Amino acid sequence: MVPPPPGEESQTVILPPGWQSYLSPQGRRYYVNTTTNETTWERPSSSPGIPASPGSHRSSLPPTGNINCVTFPHPDTMPEQQLLKPTEWSYCDYFWADKKDPQGNGTVAGFELLLQKQLKGKQMQKEMSEFIRERIKIEEDYAKNLAKLSQNSLASQEEGSLGEAWAQVKKSLADEAEVHLKFSAKLHSEVEKPLMNFRENFKKDMKKCDHHIADLRKQLASRYASVEKARKALTERQRDLEMKTQQLEIKLSNKTEEDIKKARRKSTQAGDDLMRCVDLYNQAQSKWFEEMVTTTLELERLEVERVEMIRQHLCQYTQLRHETDMFNQSTVEPVDQLLRKVDPAKDRELWVREHKTGNIRPVDMEI
Repeated sequence: MVPPPPGEESQTVILPPGWQSYLSPQGRRYYVNTTTNETTWERPSSSPGIPASPGSHRSSLPPTGNINCVTFPHPDTMPEQQLLKPTEWSYCDYFWADKKDPQGNGTVAGFELLLQKQLKGKQMQKEMSEFIRERIKIEEDYAKNLAKLSQNSLASQEEGSLGEAWAQVKKSLADEAEVHLKFSAKLHSEVEKPLMNFRENFKKDMKKCDHHIADLRKQLASRYASVEKARKALTERQRDLEMKTQQLEIKLSNKTEEDIKKARRKSTQAGDDLMRCVDLYNQAQSKWFEEMVTTTLELERLEVERVEMIRQHLCQYTQLRHETDMFNQSTVEPVDQLLRKVDPAKDRELWVREHKTGNIRPVDMEI
């Protein structure tokens, strides 16, 4: 038997053991289990297995659950969620949950996996640029050695038509050296330099995403800690009110009644504080959700742009090879065939299938 707060009807409310009844600031009644800290808008049944009111059914499962400070719908009670981009294996749909660290040292946020992939892509681009630079150096050294050999005086005393043919052999070396010098210059201007410029711009774009989501996640964790603190404070105030109510049943006095009024006010204030903390938490989670969608789509765009840009310049590399060395075309033809098959969307699908952390999106926390 729990006396109602001021403003309620004088009749008592029969509740199961451990349950208390309170009013929200909006005047809506809710119920709190002081043992388990469970809260619900529906009045708990006074008898096991019997619904609280006709026509209503209260699931034994909570509507939401919290994992690493993010609130998700309970898998057995949640409504079906539609993917944000159902026709694609998009980053924005499959990385909401955290993933267990392979080394067993806690968890890794889904967004962190995406970020690591982008940073790896940045490193691969740097190494490709270094590879092309080495290729340029080889071409320059080769051209220099060919030019030097063409000036060699060996067999320069040969006469007649054979002497003319020999002189042409040496001249062909000088011509070949010029071809390789031009090839190295084009490699620098049309492949290496664009790759380096794109990498610098890619780094700037990545910096925008680097810490922003992590900061929002930290803010969300802070809001969640505030909710738990407020929930604990409410439980303590409710227990204090329950104790004073029991004391009133033993001994009726003005002092005890005044204590109950104070305890009720403090309990109501604690309930208001909890609702305020939950509201701030939901706002923080909503902000994190919006930024997650926006940023993961941006990472997706950057990845497609990076792959396409590198593919185009590798095609340019093979084209220059064709123009420079007709005899070795057969060695670059397989490269051309593979470059024509590059498919960022298919690559993303395979990667997402392997590394996805969860496609259930967060929902608002409920009191």
